[in-house]
Amino acid sequence: MSLLNFVKSKSFLKQLIFAVIGLVVFLFILIKWLNISTNHNQKIQVPDLAKMSISEVENTLKDLDLRLKIIDSSNYNPDYPPRSVIEQNPEAGDFVKENRQIYLKVNRPTYKDINIPNVLKLSRRNAETTLKAVGFRVGKNPKYVPDIARNVVRGLYHNGKEIKVGEQLPKNSVIDLKLGDGKGK
Repeated sequence: MSLLNFVKSKSFLKQLIFAVIGLVVFLFILIKWLNISTNHNQKIQVPDLAKMSISEVENTLKDLDLRLKIIDSSNYNPDYPPRSVIEQNPEAGDFVKENRQIYLKVNRPTYKDINIPNVLKLSRRNAETTLKAVGFRVGKNPKYVPDIARNVVRGLYHNGKEIKVGEQLPKNSVIDLKLGDGKGK
C-alpha cells in the first residue's frame, strides 16, 4: 500500500478525527483548569501602607489574604515614624490576586552610623566639604586654639565632647571643628 492510498484510507481518517477531537477536548479542559487555578478576574486592591507599623501592616494584609516581605530597612527618613513603611511594591491602589506578596521598605529607627573621616591637618574648607560629603553637618561656631596654621583642623567635637577619627556617629550628626588661629608658634 502506498503512502497516498494510506492517507486516503478510512482507518487513517478515523484516527485523524479521533486525534483532533482529543486535542480539542484537552485544550478545553486546560483552559477551564487555568481559569480556576489562576483566579481569573479576581482583584484585591492594595491598601496604602505608608507610615503604618509592621504589626498594623500584618493585620491589614492578613484581612485581605495578602502576605508581606520586608526587603530593606537601610534608610532613615525623619518624616516617617521609626519602623514604619516607607515604600511598598506593588503600590497602593494596584490590583493583585489573593496570597500575593507585598514587598516593603521599612524606616530605620535612627540614621545609620558612619565612620568619622580623617580631616585633621586639612583646611577648614576641605574638612567641611569632606564631612558633608559623608553625611555629617558642620557646626557654625568653631573653637579656635593657638596654632601656627590658620583655619587648619586640629580636632573634632560632638556635643561638646572630643571625638577621634574612625569613631562612629549617626549620619546627620553635627560635628564642631577645633581650628588653629594662626597666632601660635
